[in-house]
Amino acid sequence: MILQSGARVAIAGAGAFGSATALILSRLGFEVTVFDPAPPGENASGVAAGMLAPAAEAVFDKISRGHLPVLRRARERWTPFAQDLGIALDRSGLAVEGDADFLAEVEAALVEAGARFERTAKGLFSDEDWRLDARQALAILREAAIAAGARFDARGVAAFDQGRARLDDGEVLAFDALVVATGGGGRELAPELGGLTPIKGQILRLDTAMADGPVLRGKGVYIAPGPRPAIGATMEAGREDRQADPAVAEPLRLAAERLRPELARAGAVIEVGVRASTSDGLPLVGPSRVPGVILAAGARRNGWLLAPLVADMVAAYLTDADPGEDAAAFDPRRFEG
Repeated sequence: MILQSGARVAIAGAGAFGSATALILSRLGFEVTVFDPAPPGENASGVAAGMLAPAAEAVFDKISRGHLPVLRRARERWTPFAQDLGIALDRSGLAVEGDADFLAEVEAALVEAGARFERTAKGLFSDEDWRLDARQALAILREAAIAAGARFDARGVAAFDQGRARLDDGEVLAFDALVVATGGGGRELAPELGGLTPIKGQILRLDTAMADGPVLRGKGVYIAPGPRPAIGATMEAGREDRQADPAVAEPLRLAAERLRPELARAGAVIEVGVRASTSDGLPLVGPSRVPGVILAAGARRNGWLLAPLVADMVAAYLTDADPGEDAAAFDPRRFEG
């Protein structure tokens, strides 16, 4: 697909992928409209803890064990991207604590993945992992995209065919291309999305601040410090409801209290997001079989980590430029046959 500056591009989804893509395409001169009926910050990207964590993902999510090189490349893309936008990156790293058997298991996984780490008095530490404030970053992306000329529309895209997008209120608008960045939704927009598995994630947000420092990981839990610490996160494959479930989230609190007993006094609210995953844990990025549709979906737990890299790839596909060395790994057609 070769589009010129001024071409009209619709983006379905205003999460990390959609908002980053809107910014980059608008700066390239495209006329961009982002459609998302969810209030700003109420999607999975807004609920997320904002991890830019190649080491933790390669260790604690076994499906990502072999993905450390691409996850590192995605993290490095954040340095100029965040600097340009004024998004603060916390580079405090990853600390792992637990009993001897758990630490031995994690150390073996770090070695297998090829991640940098060192032993500490309390456990293990890696400087590979960064993080950001997800809701703040999403707001900054939105403002920057608007400043570059993008528009945000609180409607959803129901269908796209032959350059015409039908919205959920029935209105039909002409666009030269549609970028599907709907996370776990929008399956009706491209057949490739039918292969995604929805994953419900629940995170506890505490009302007691923790001093800044590395993300702490223990058996079955992480604690991201800050003014409102995040304790996460459940991975409930096949579920896409947004209903908070205290019974499912309670083990997170108990695991966090074993690591930091002082958290027992903190109040907490449950926040819920729905993501989606492919069978290999990498997203679908590239042209769909539907003419004019580019996919940017299925990020599993790495929506924020991959966002600038994926946005660059979408822009490359729309302008017939080189999408980079990860194009084959992300190709939506890789599961066919």
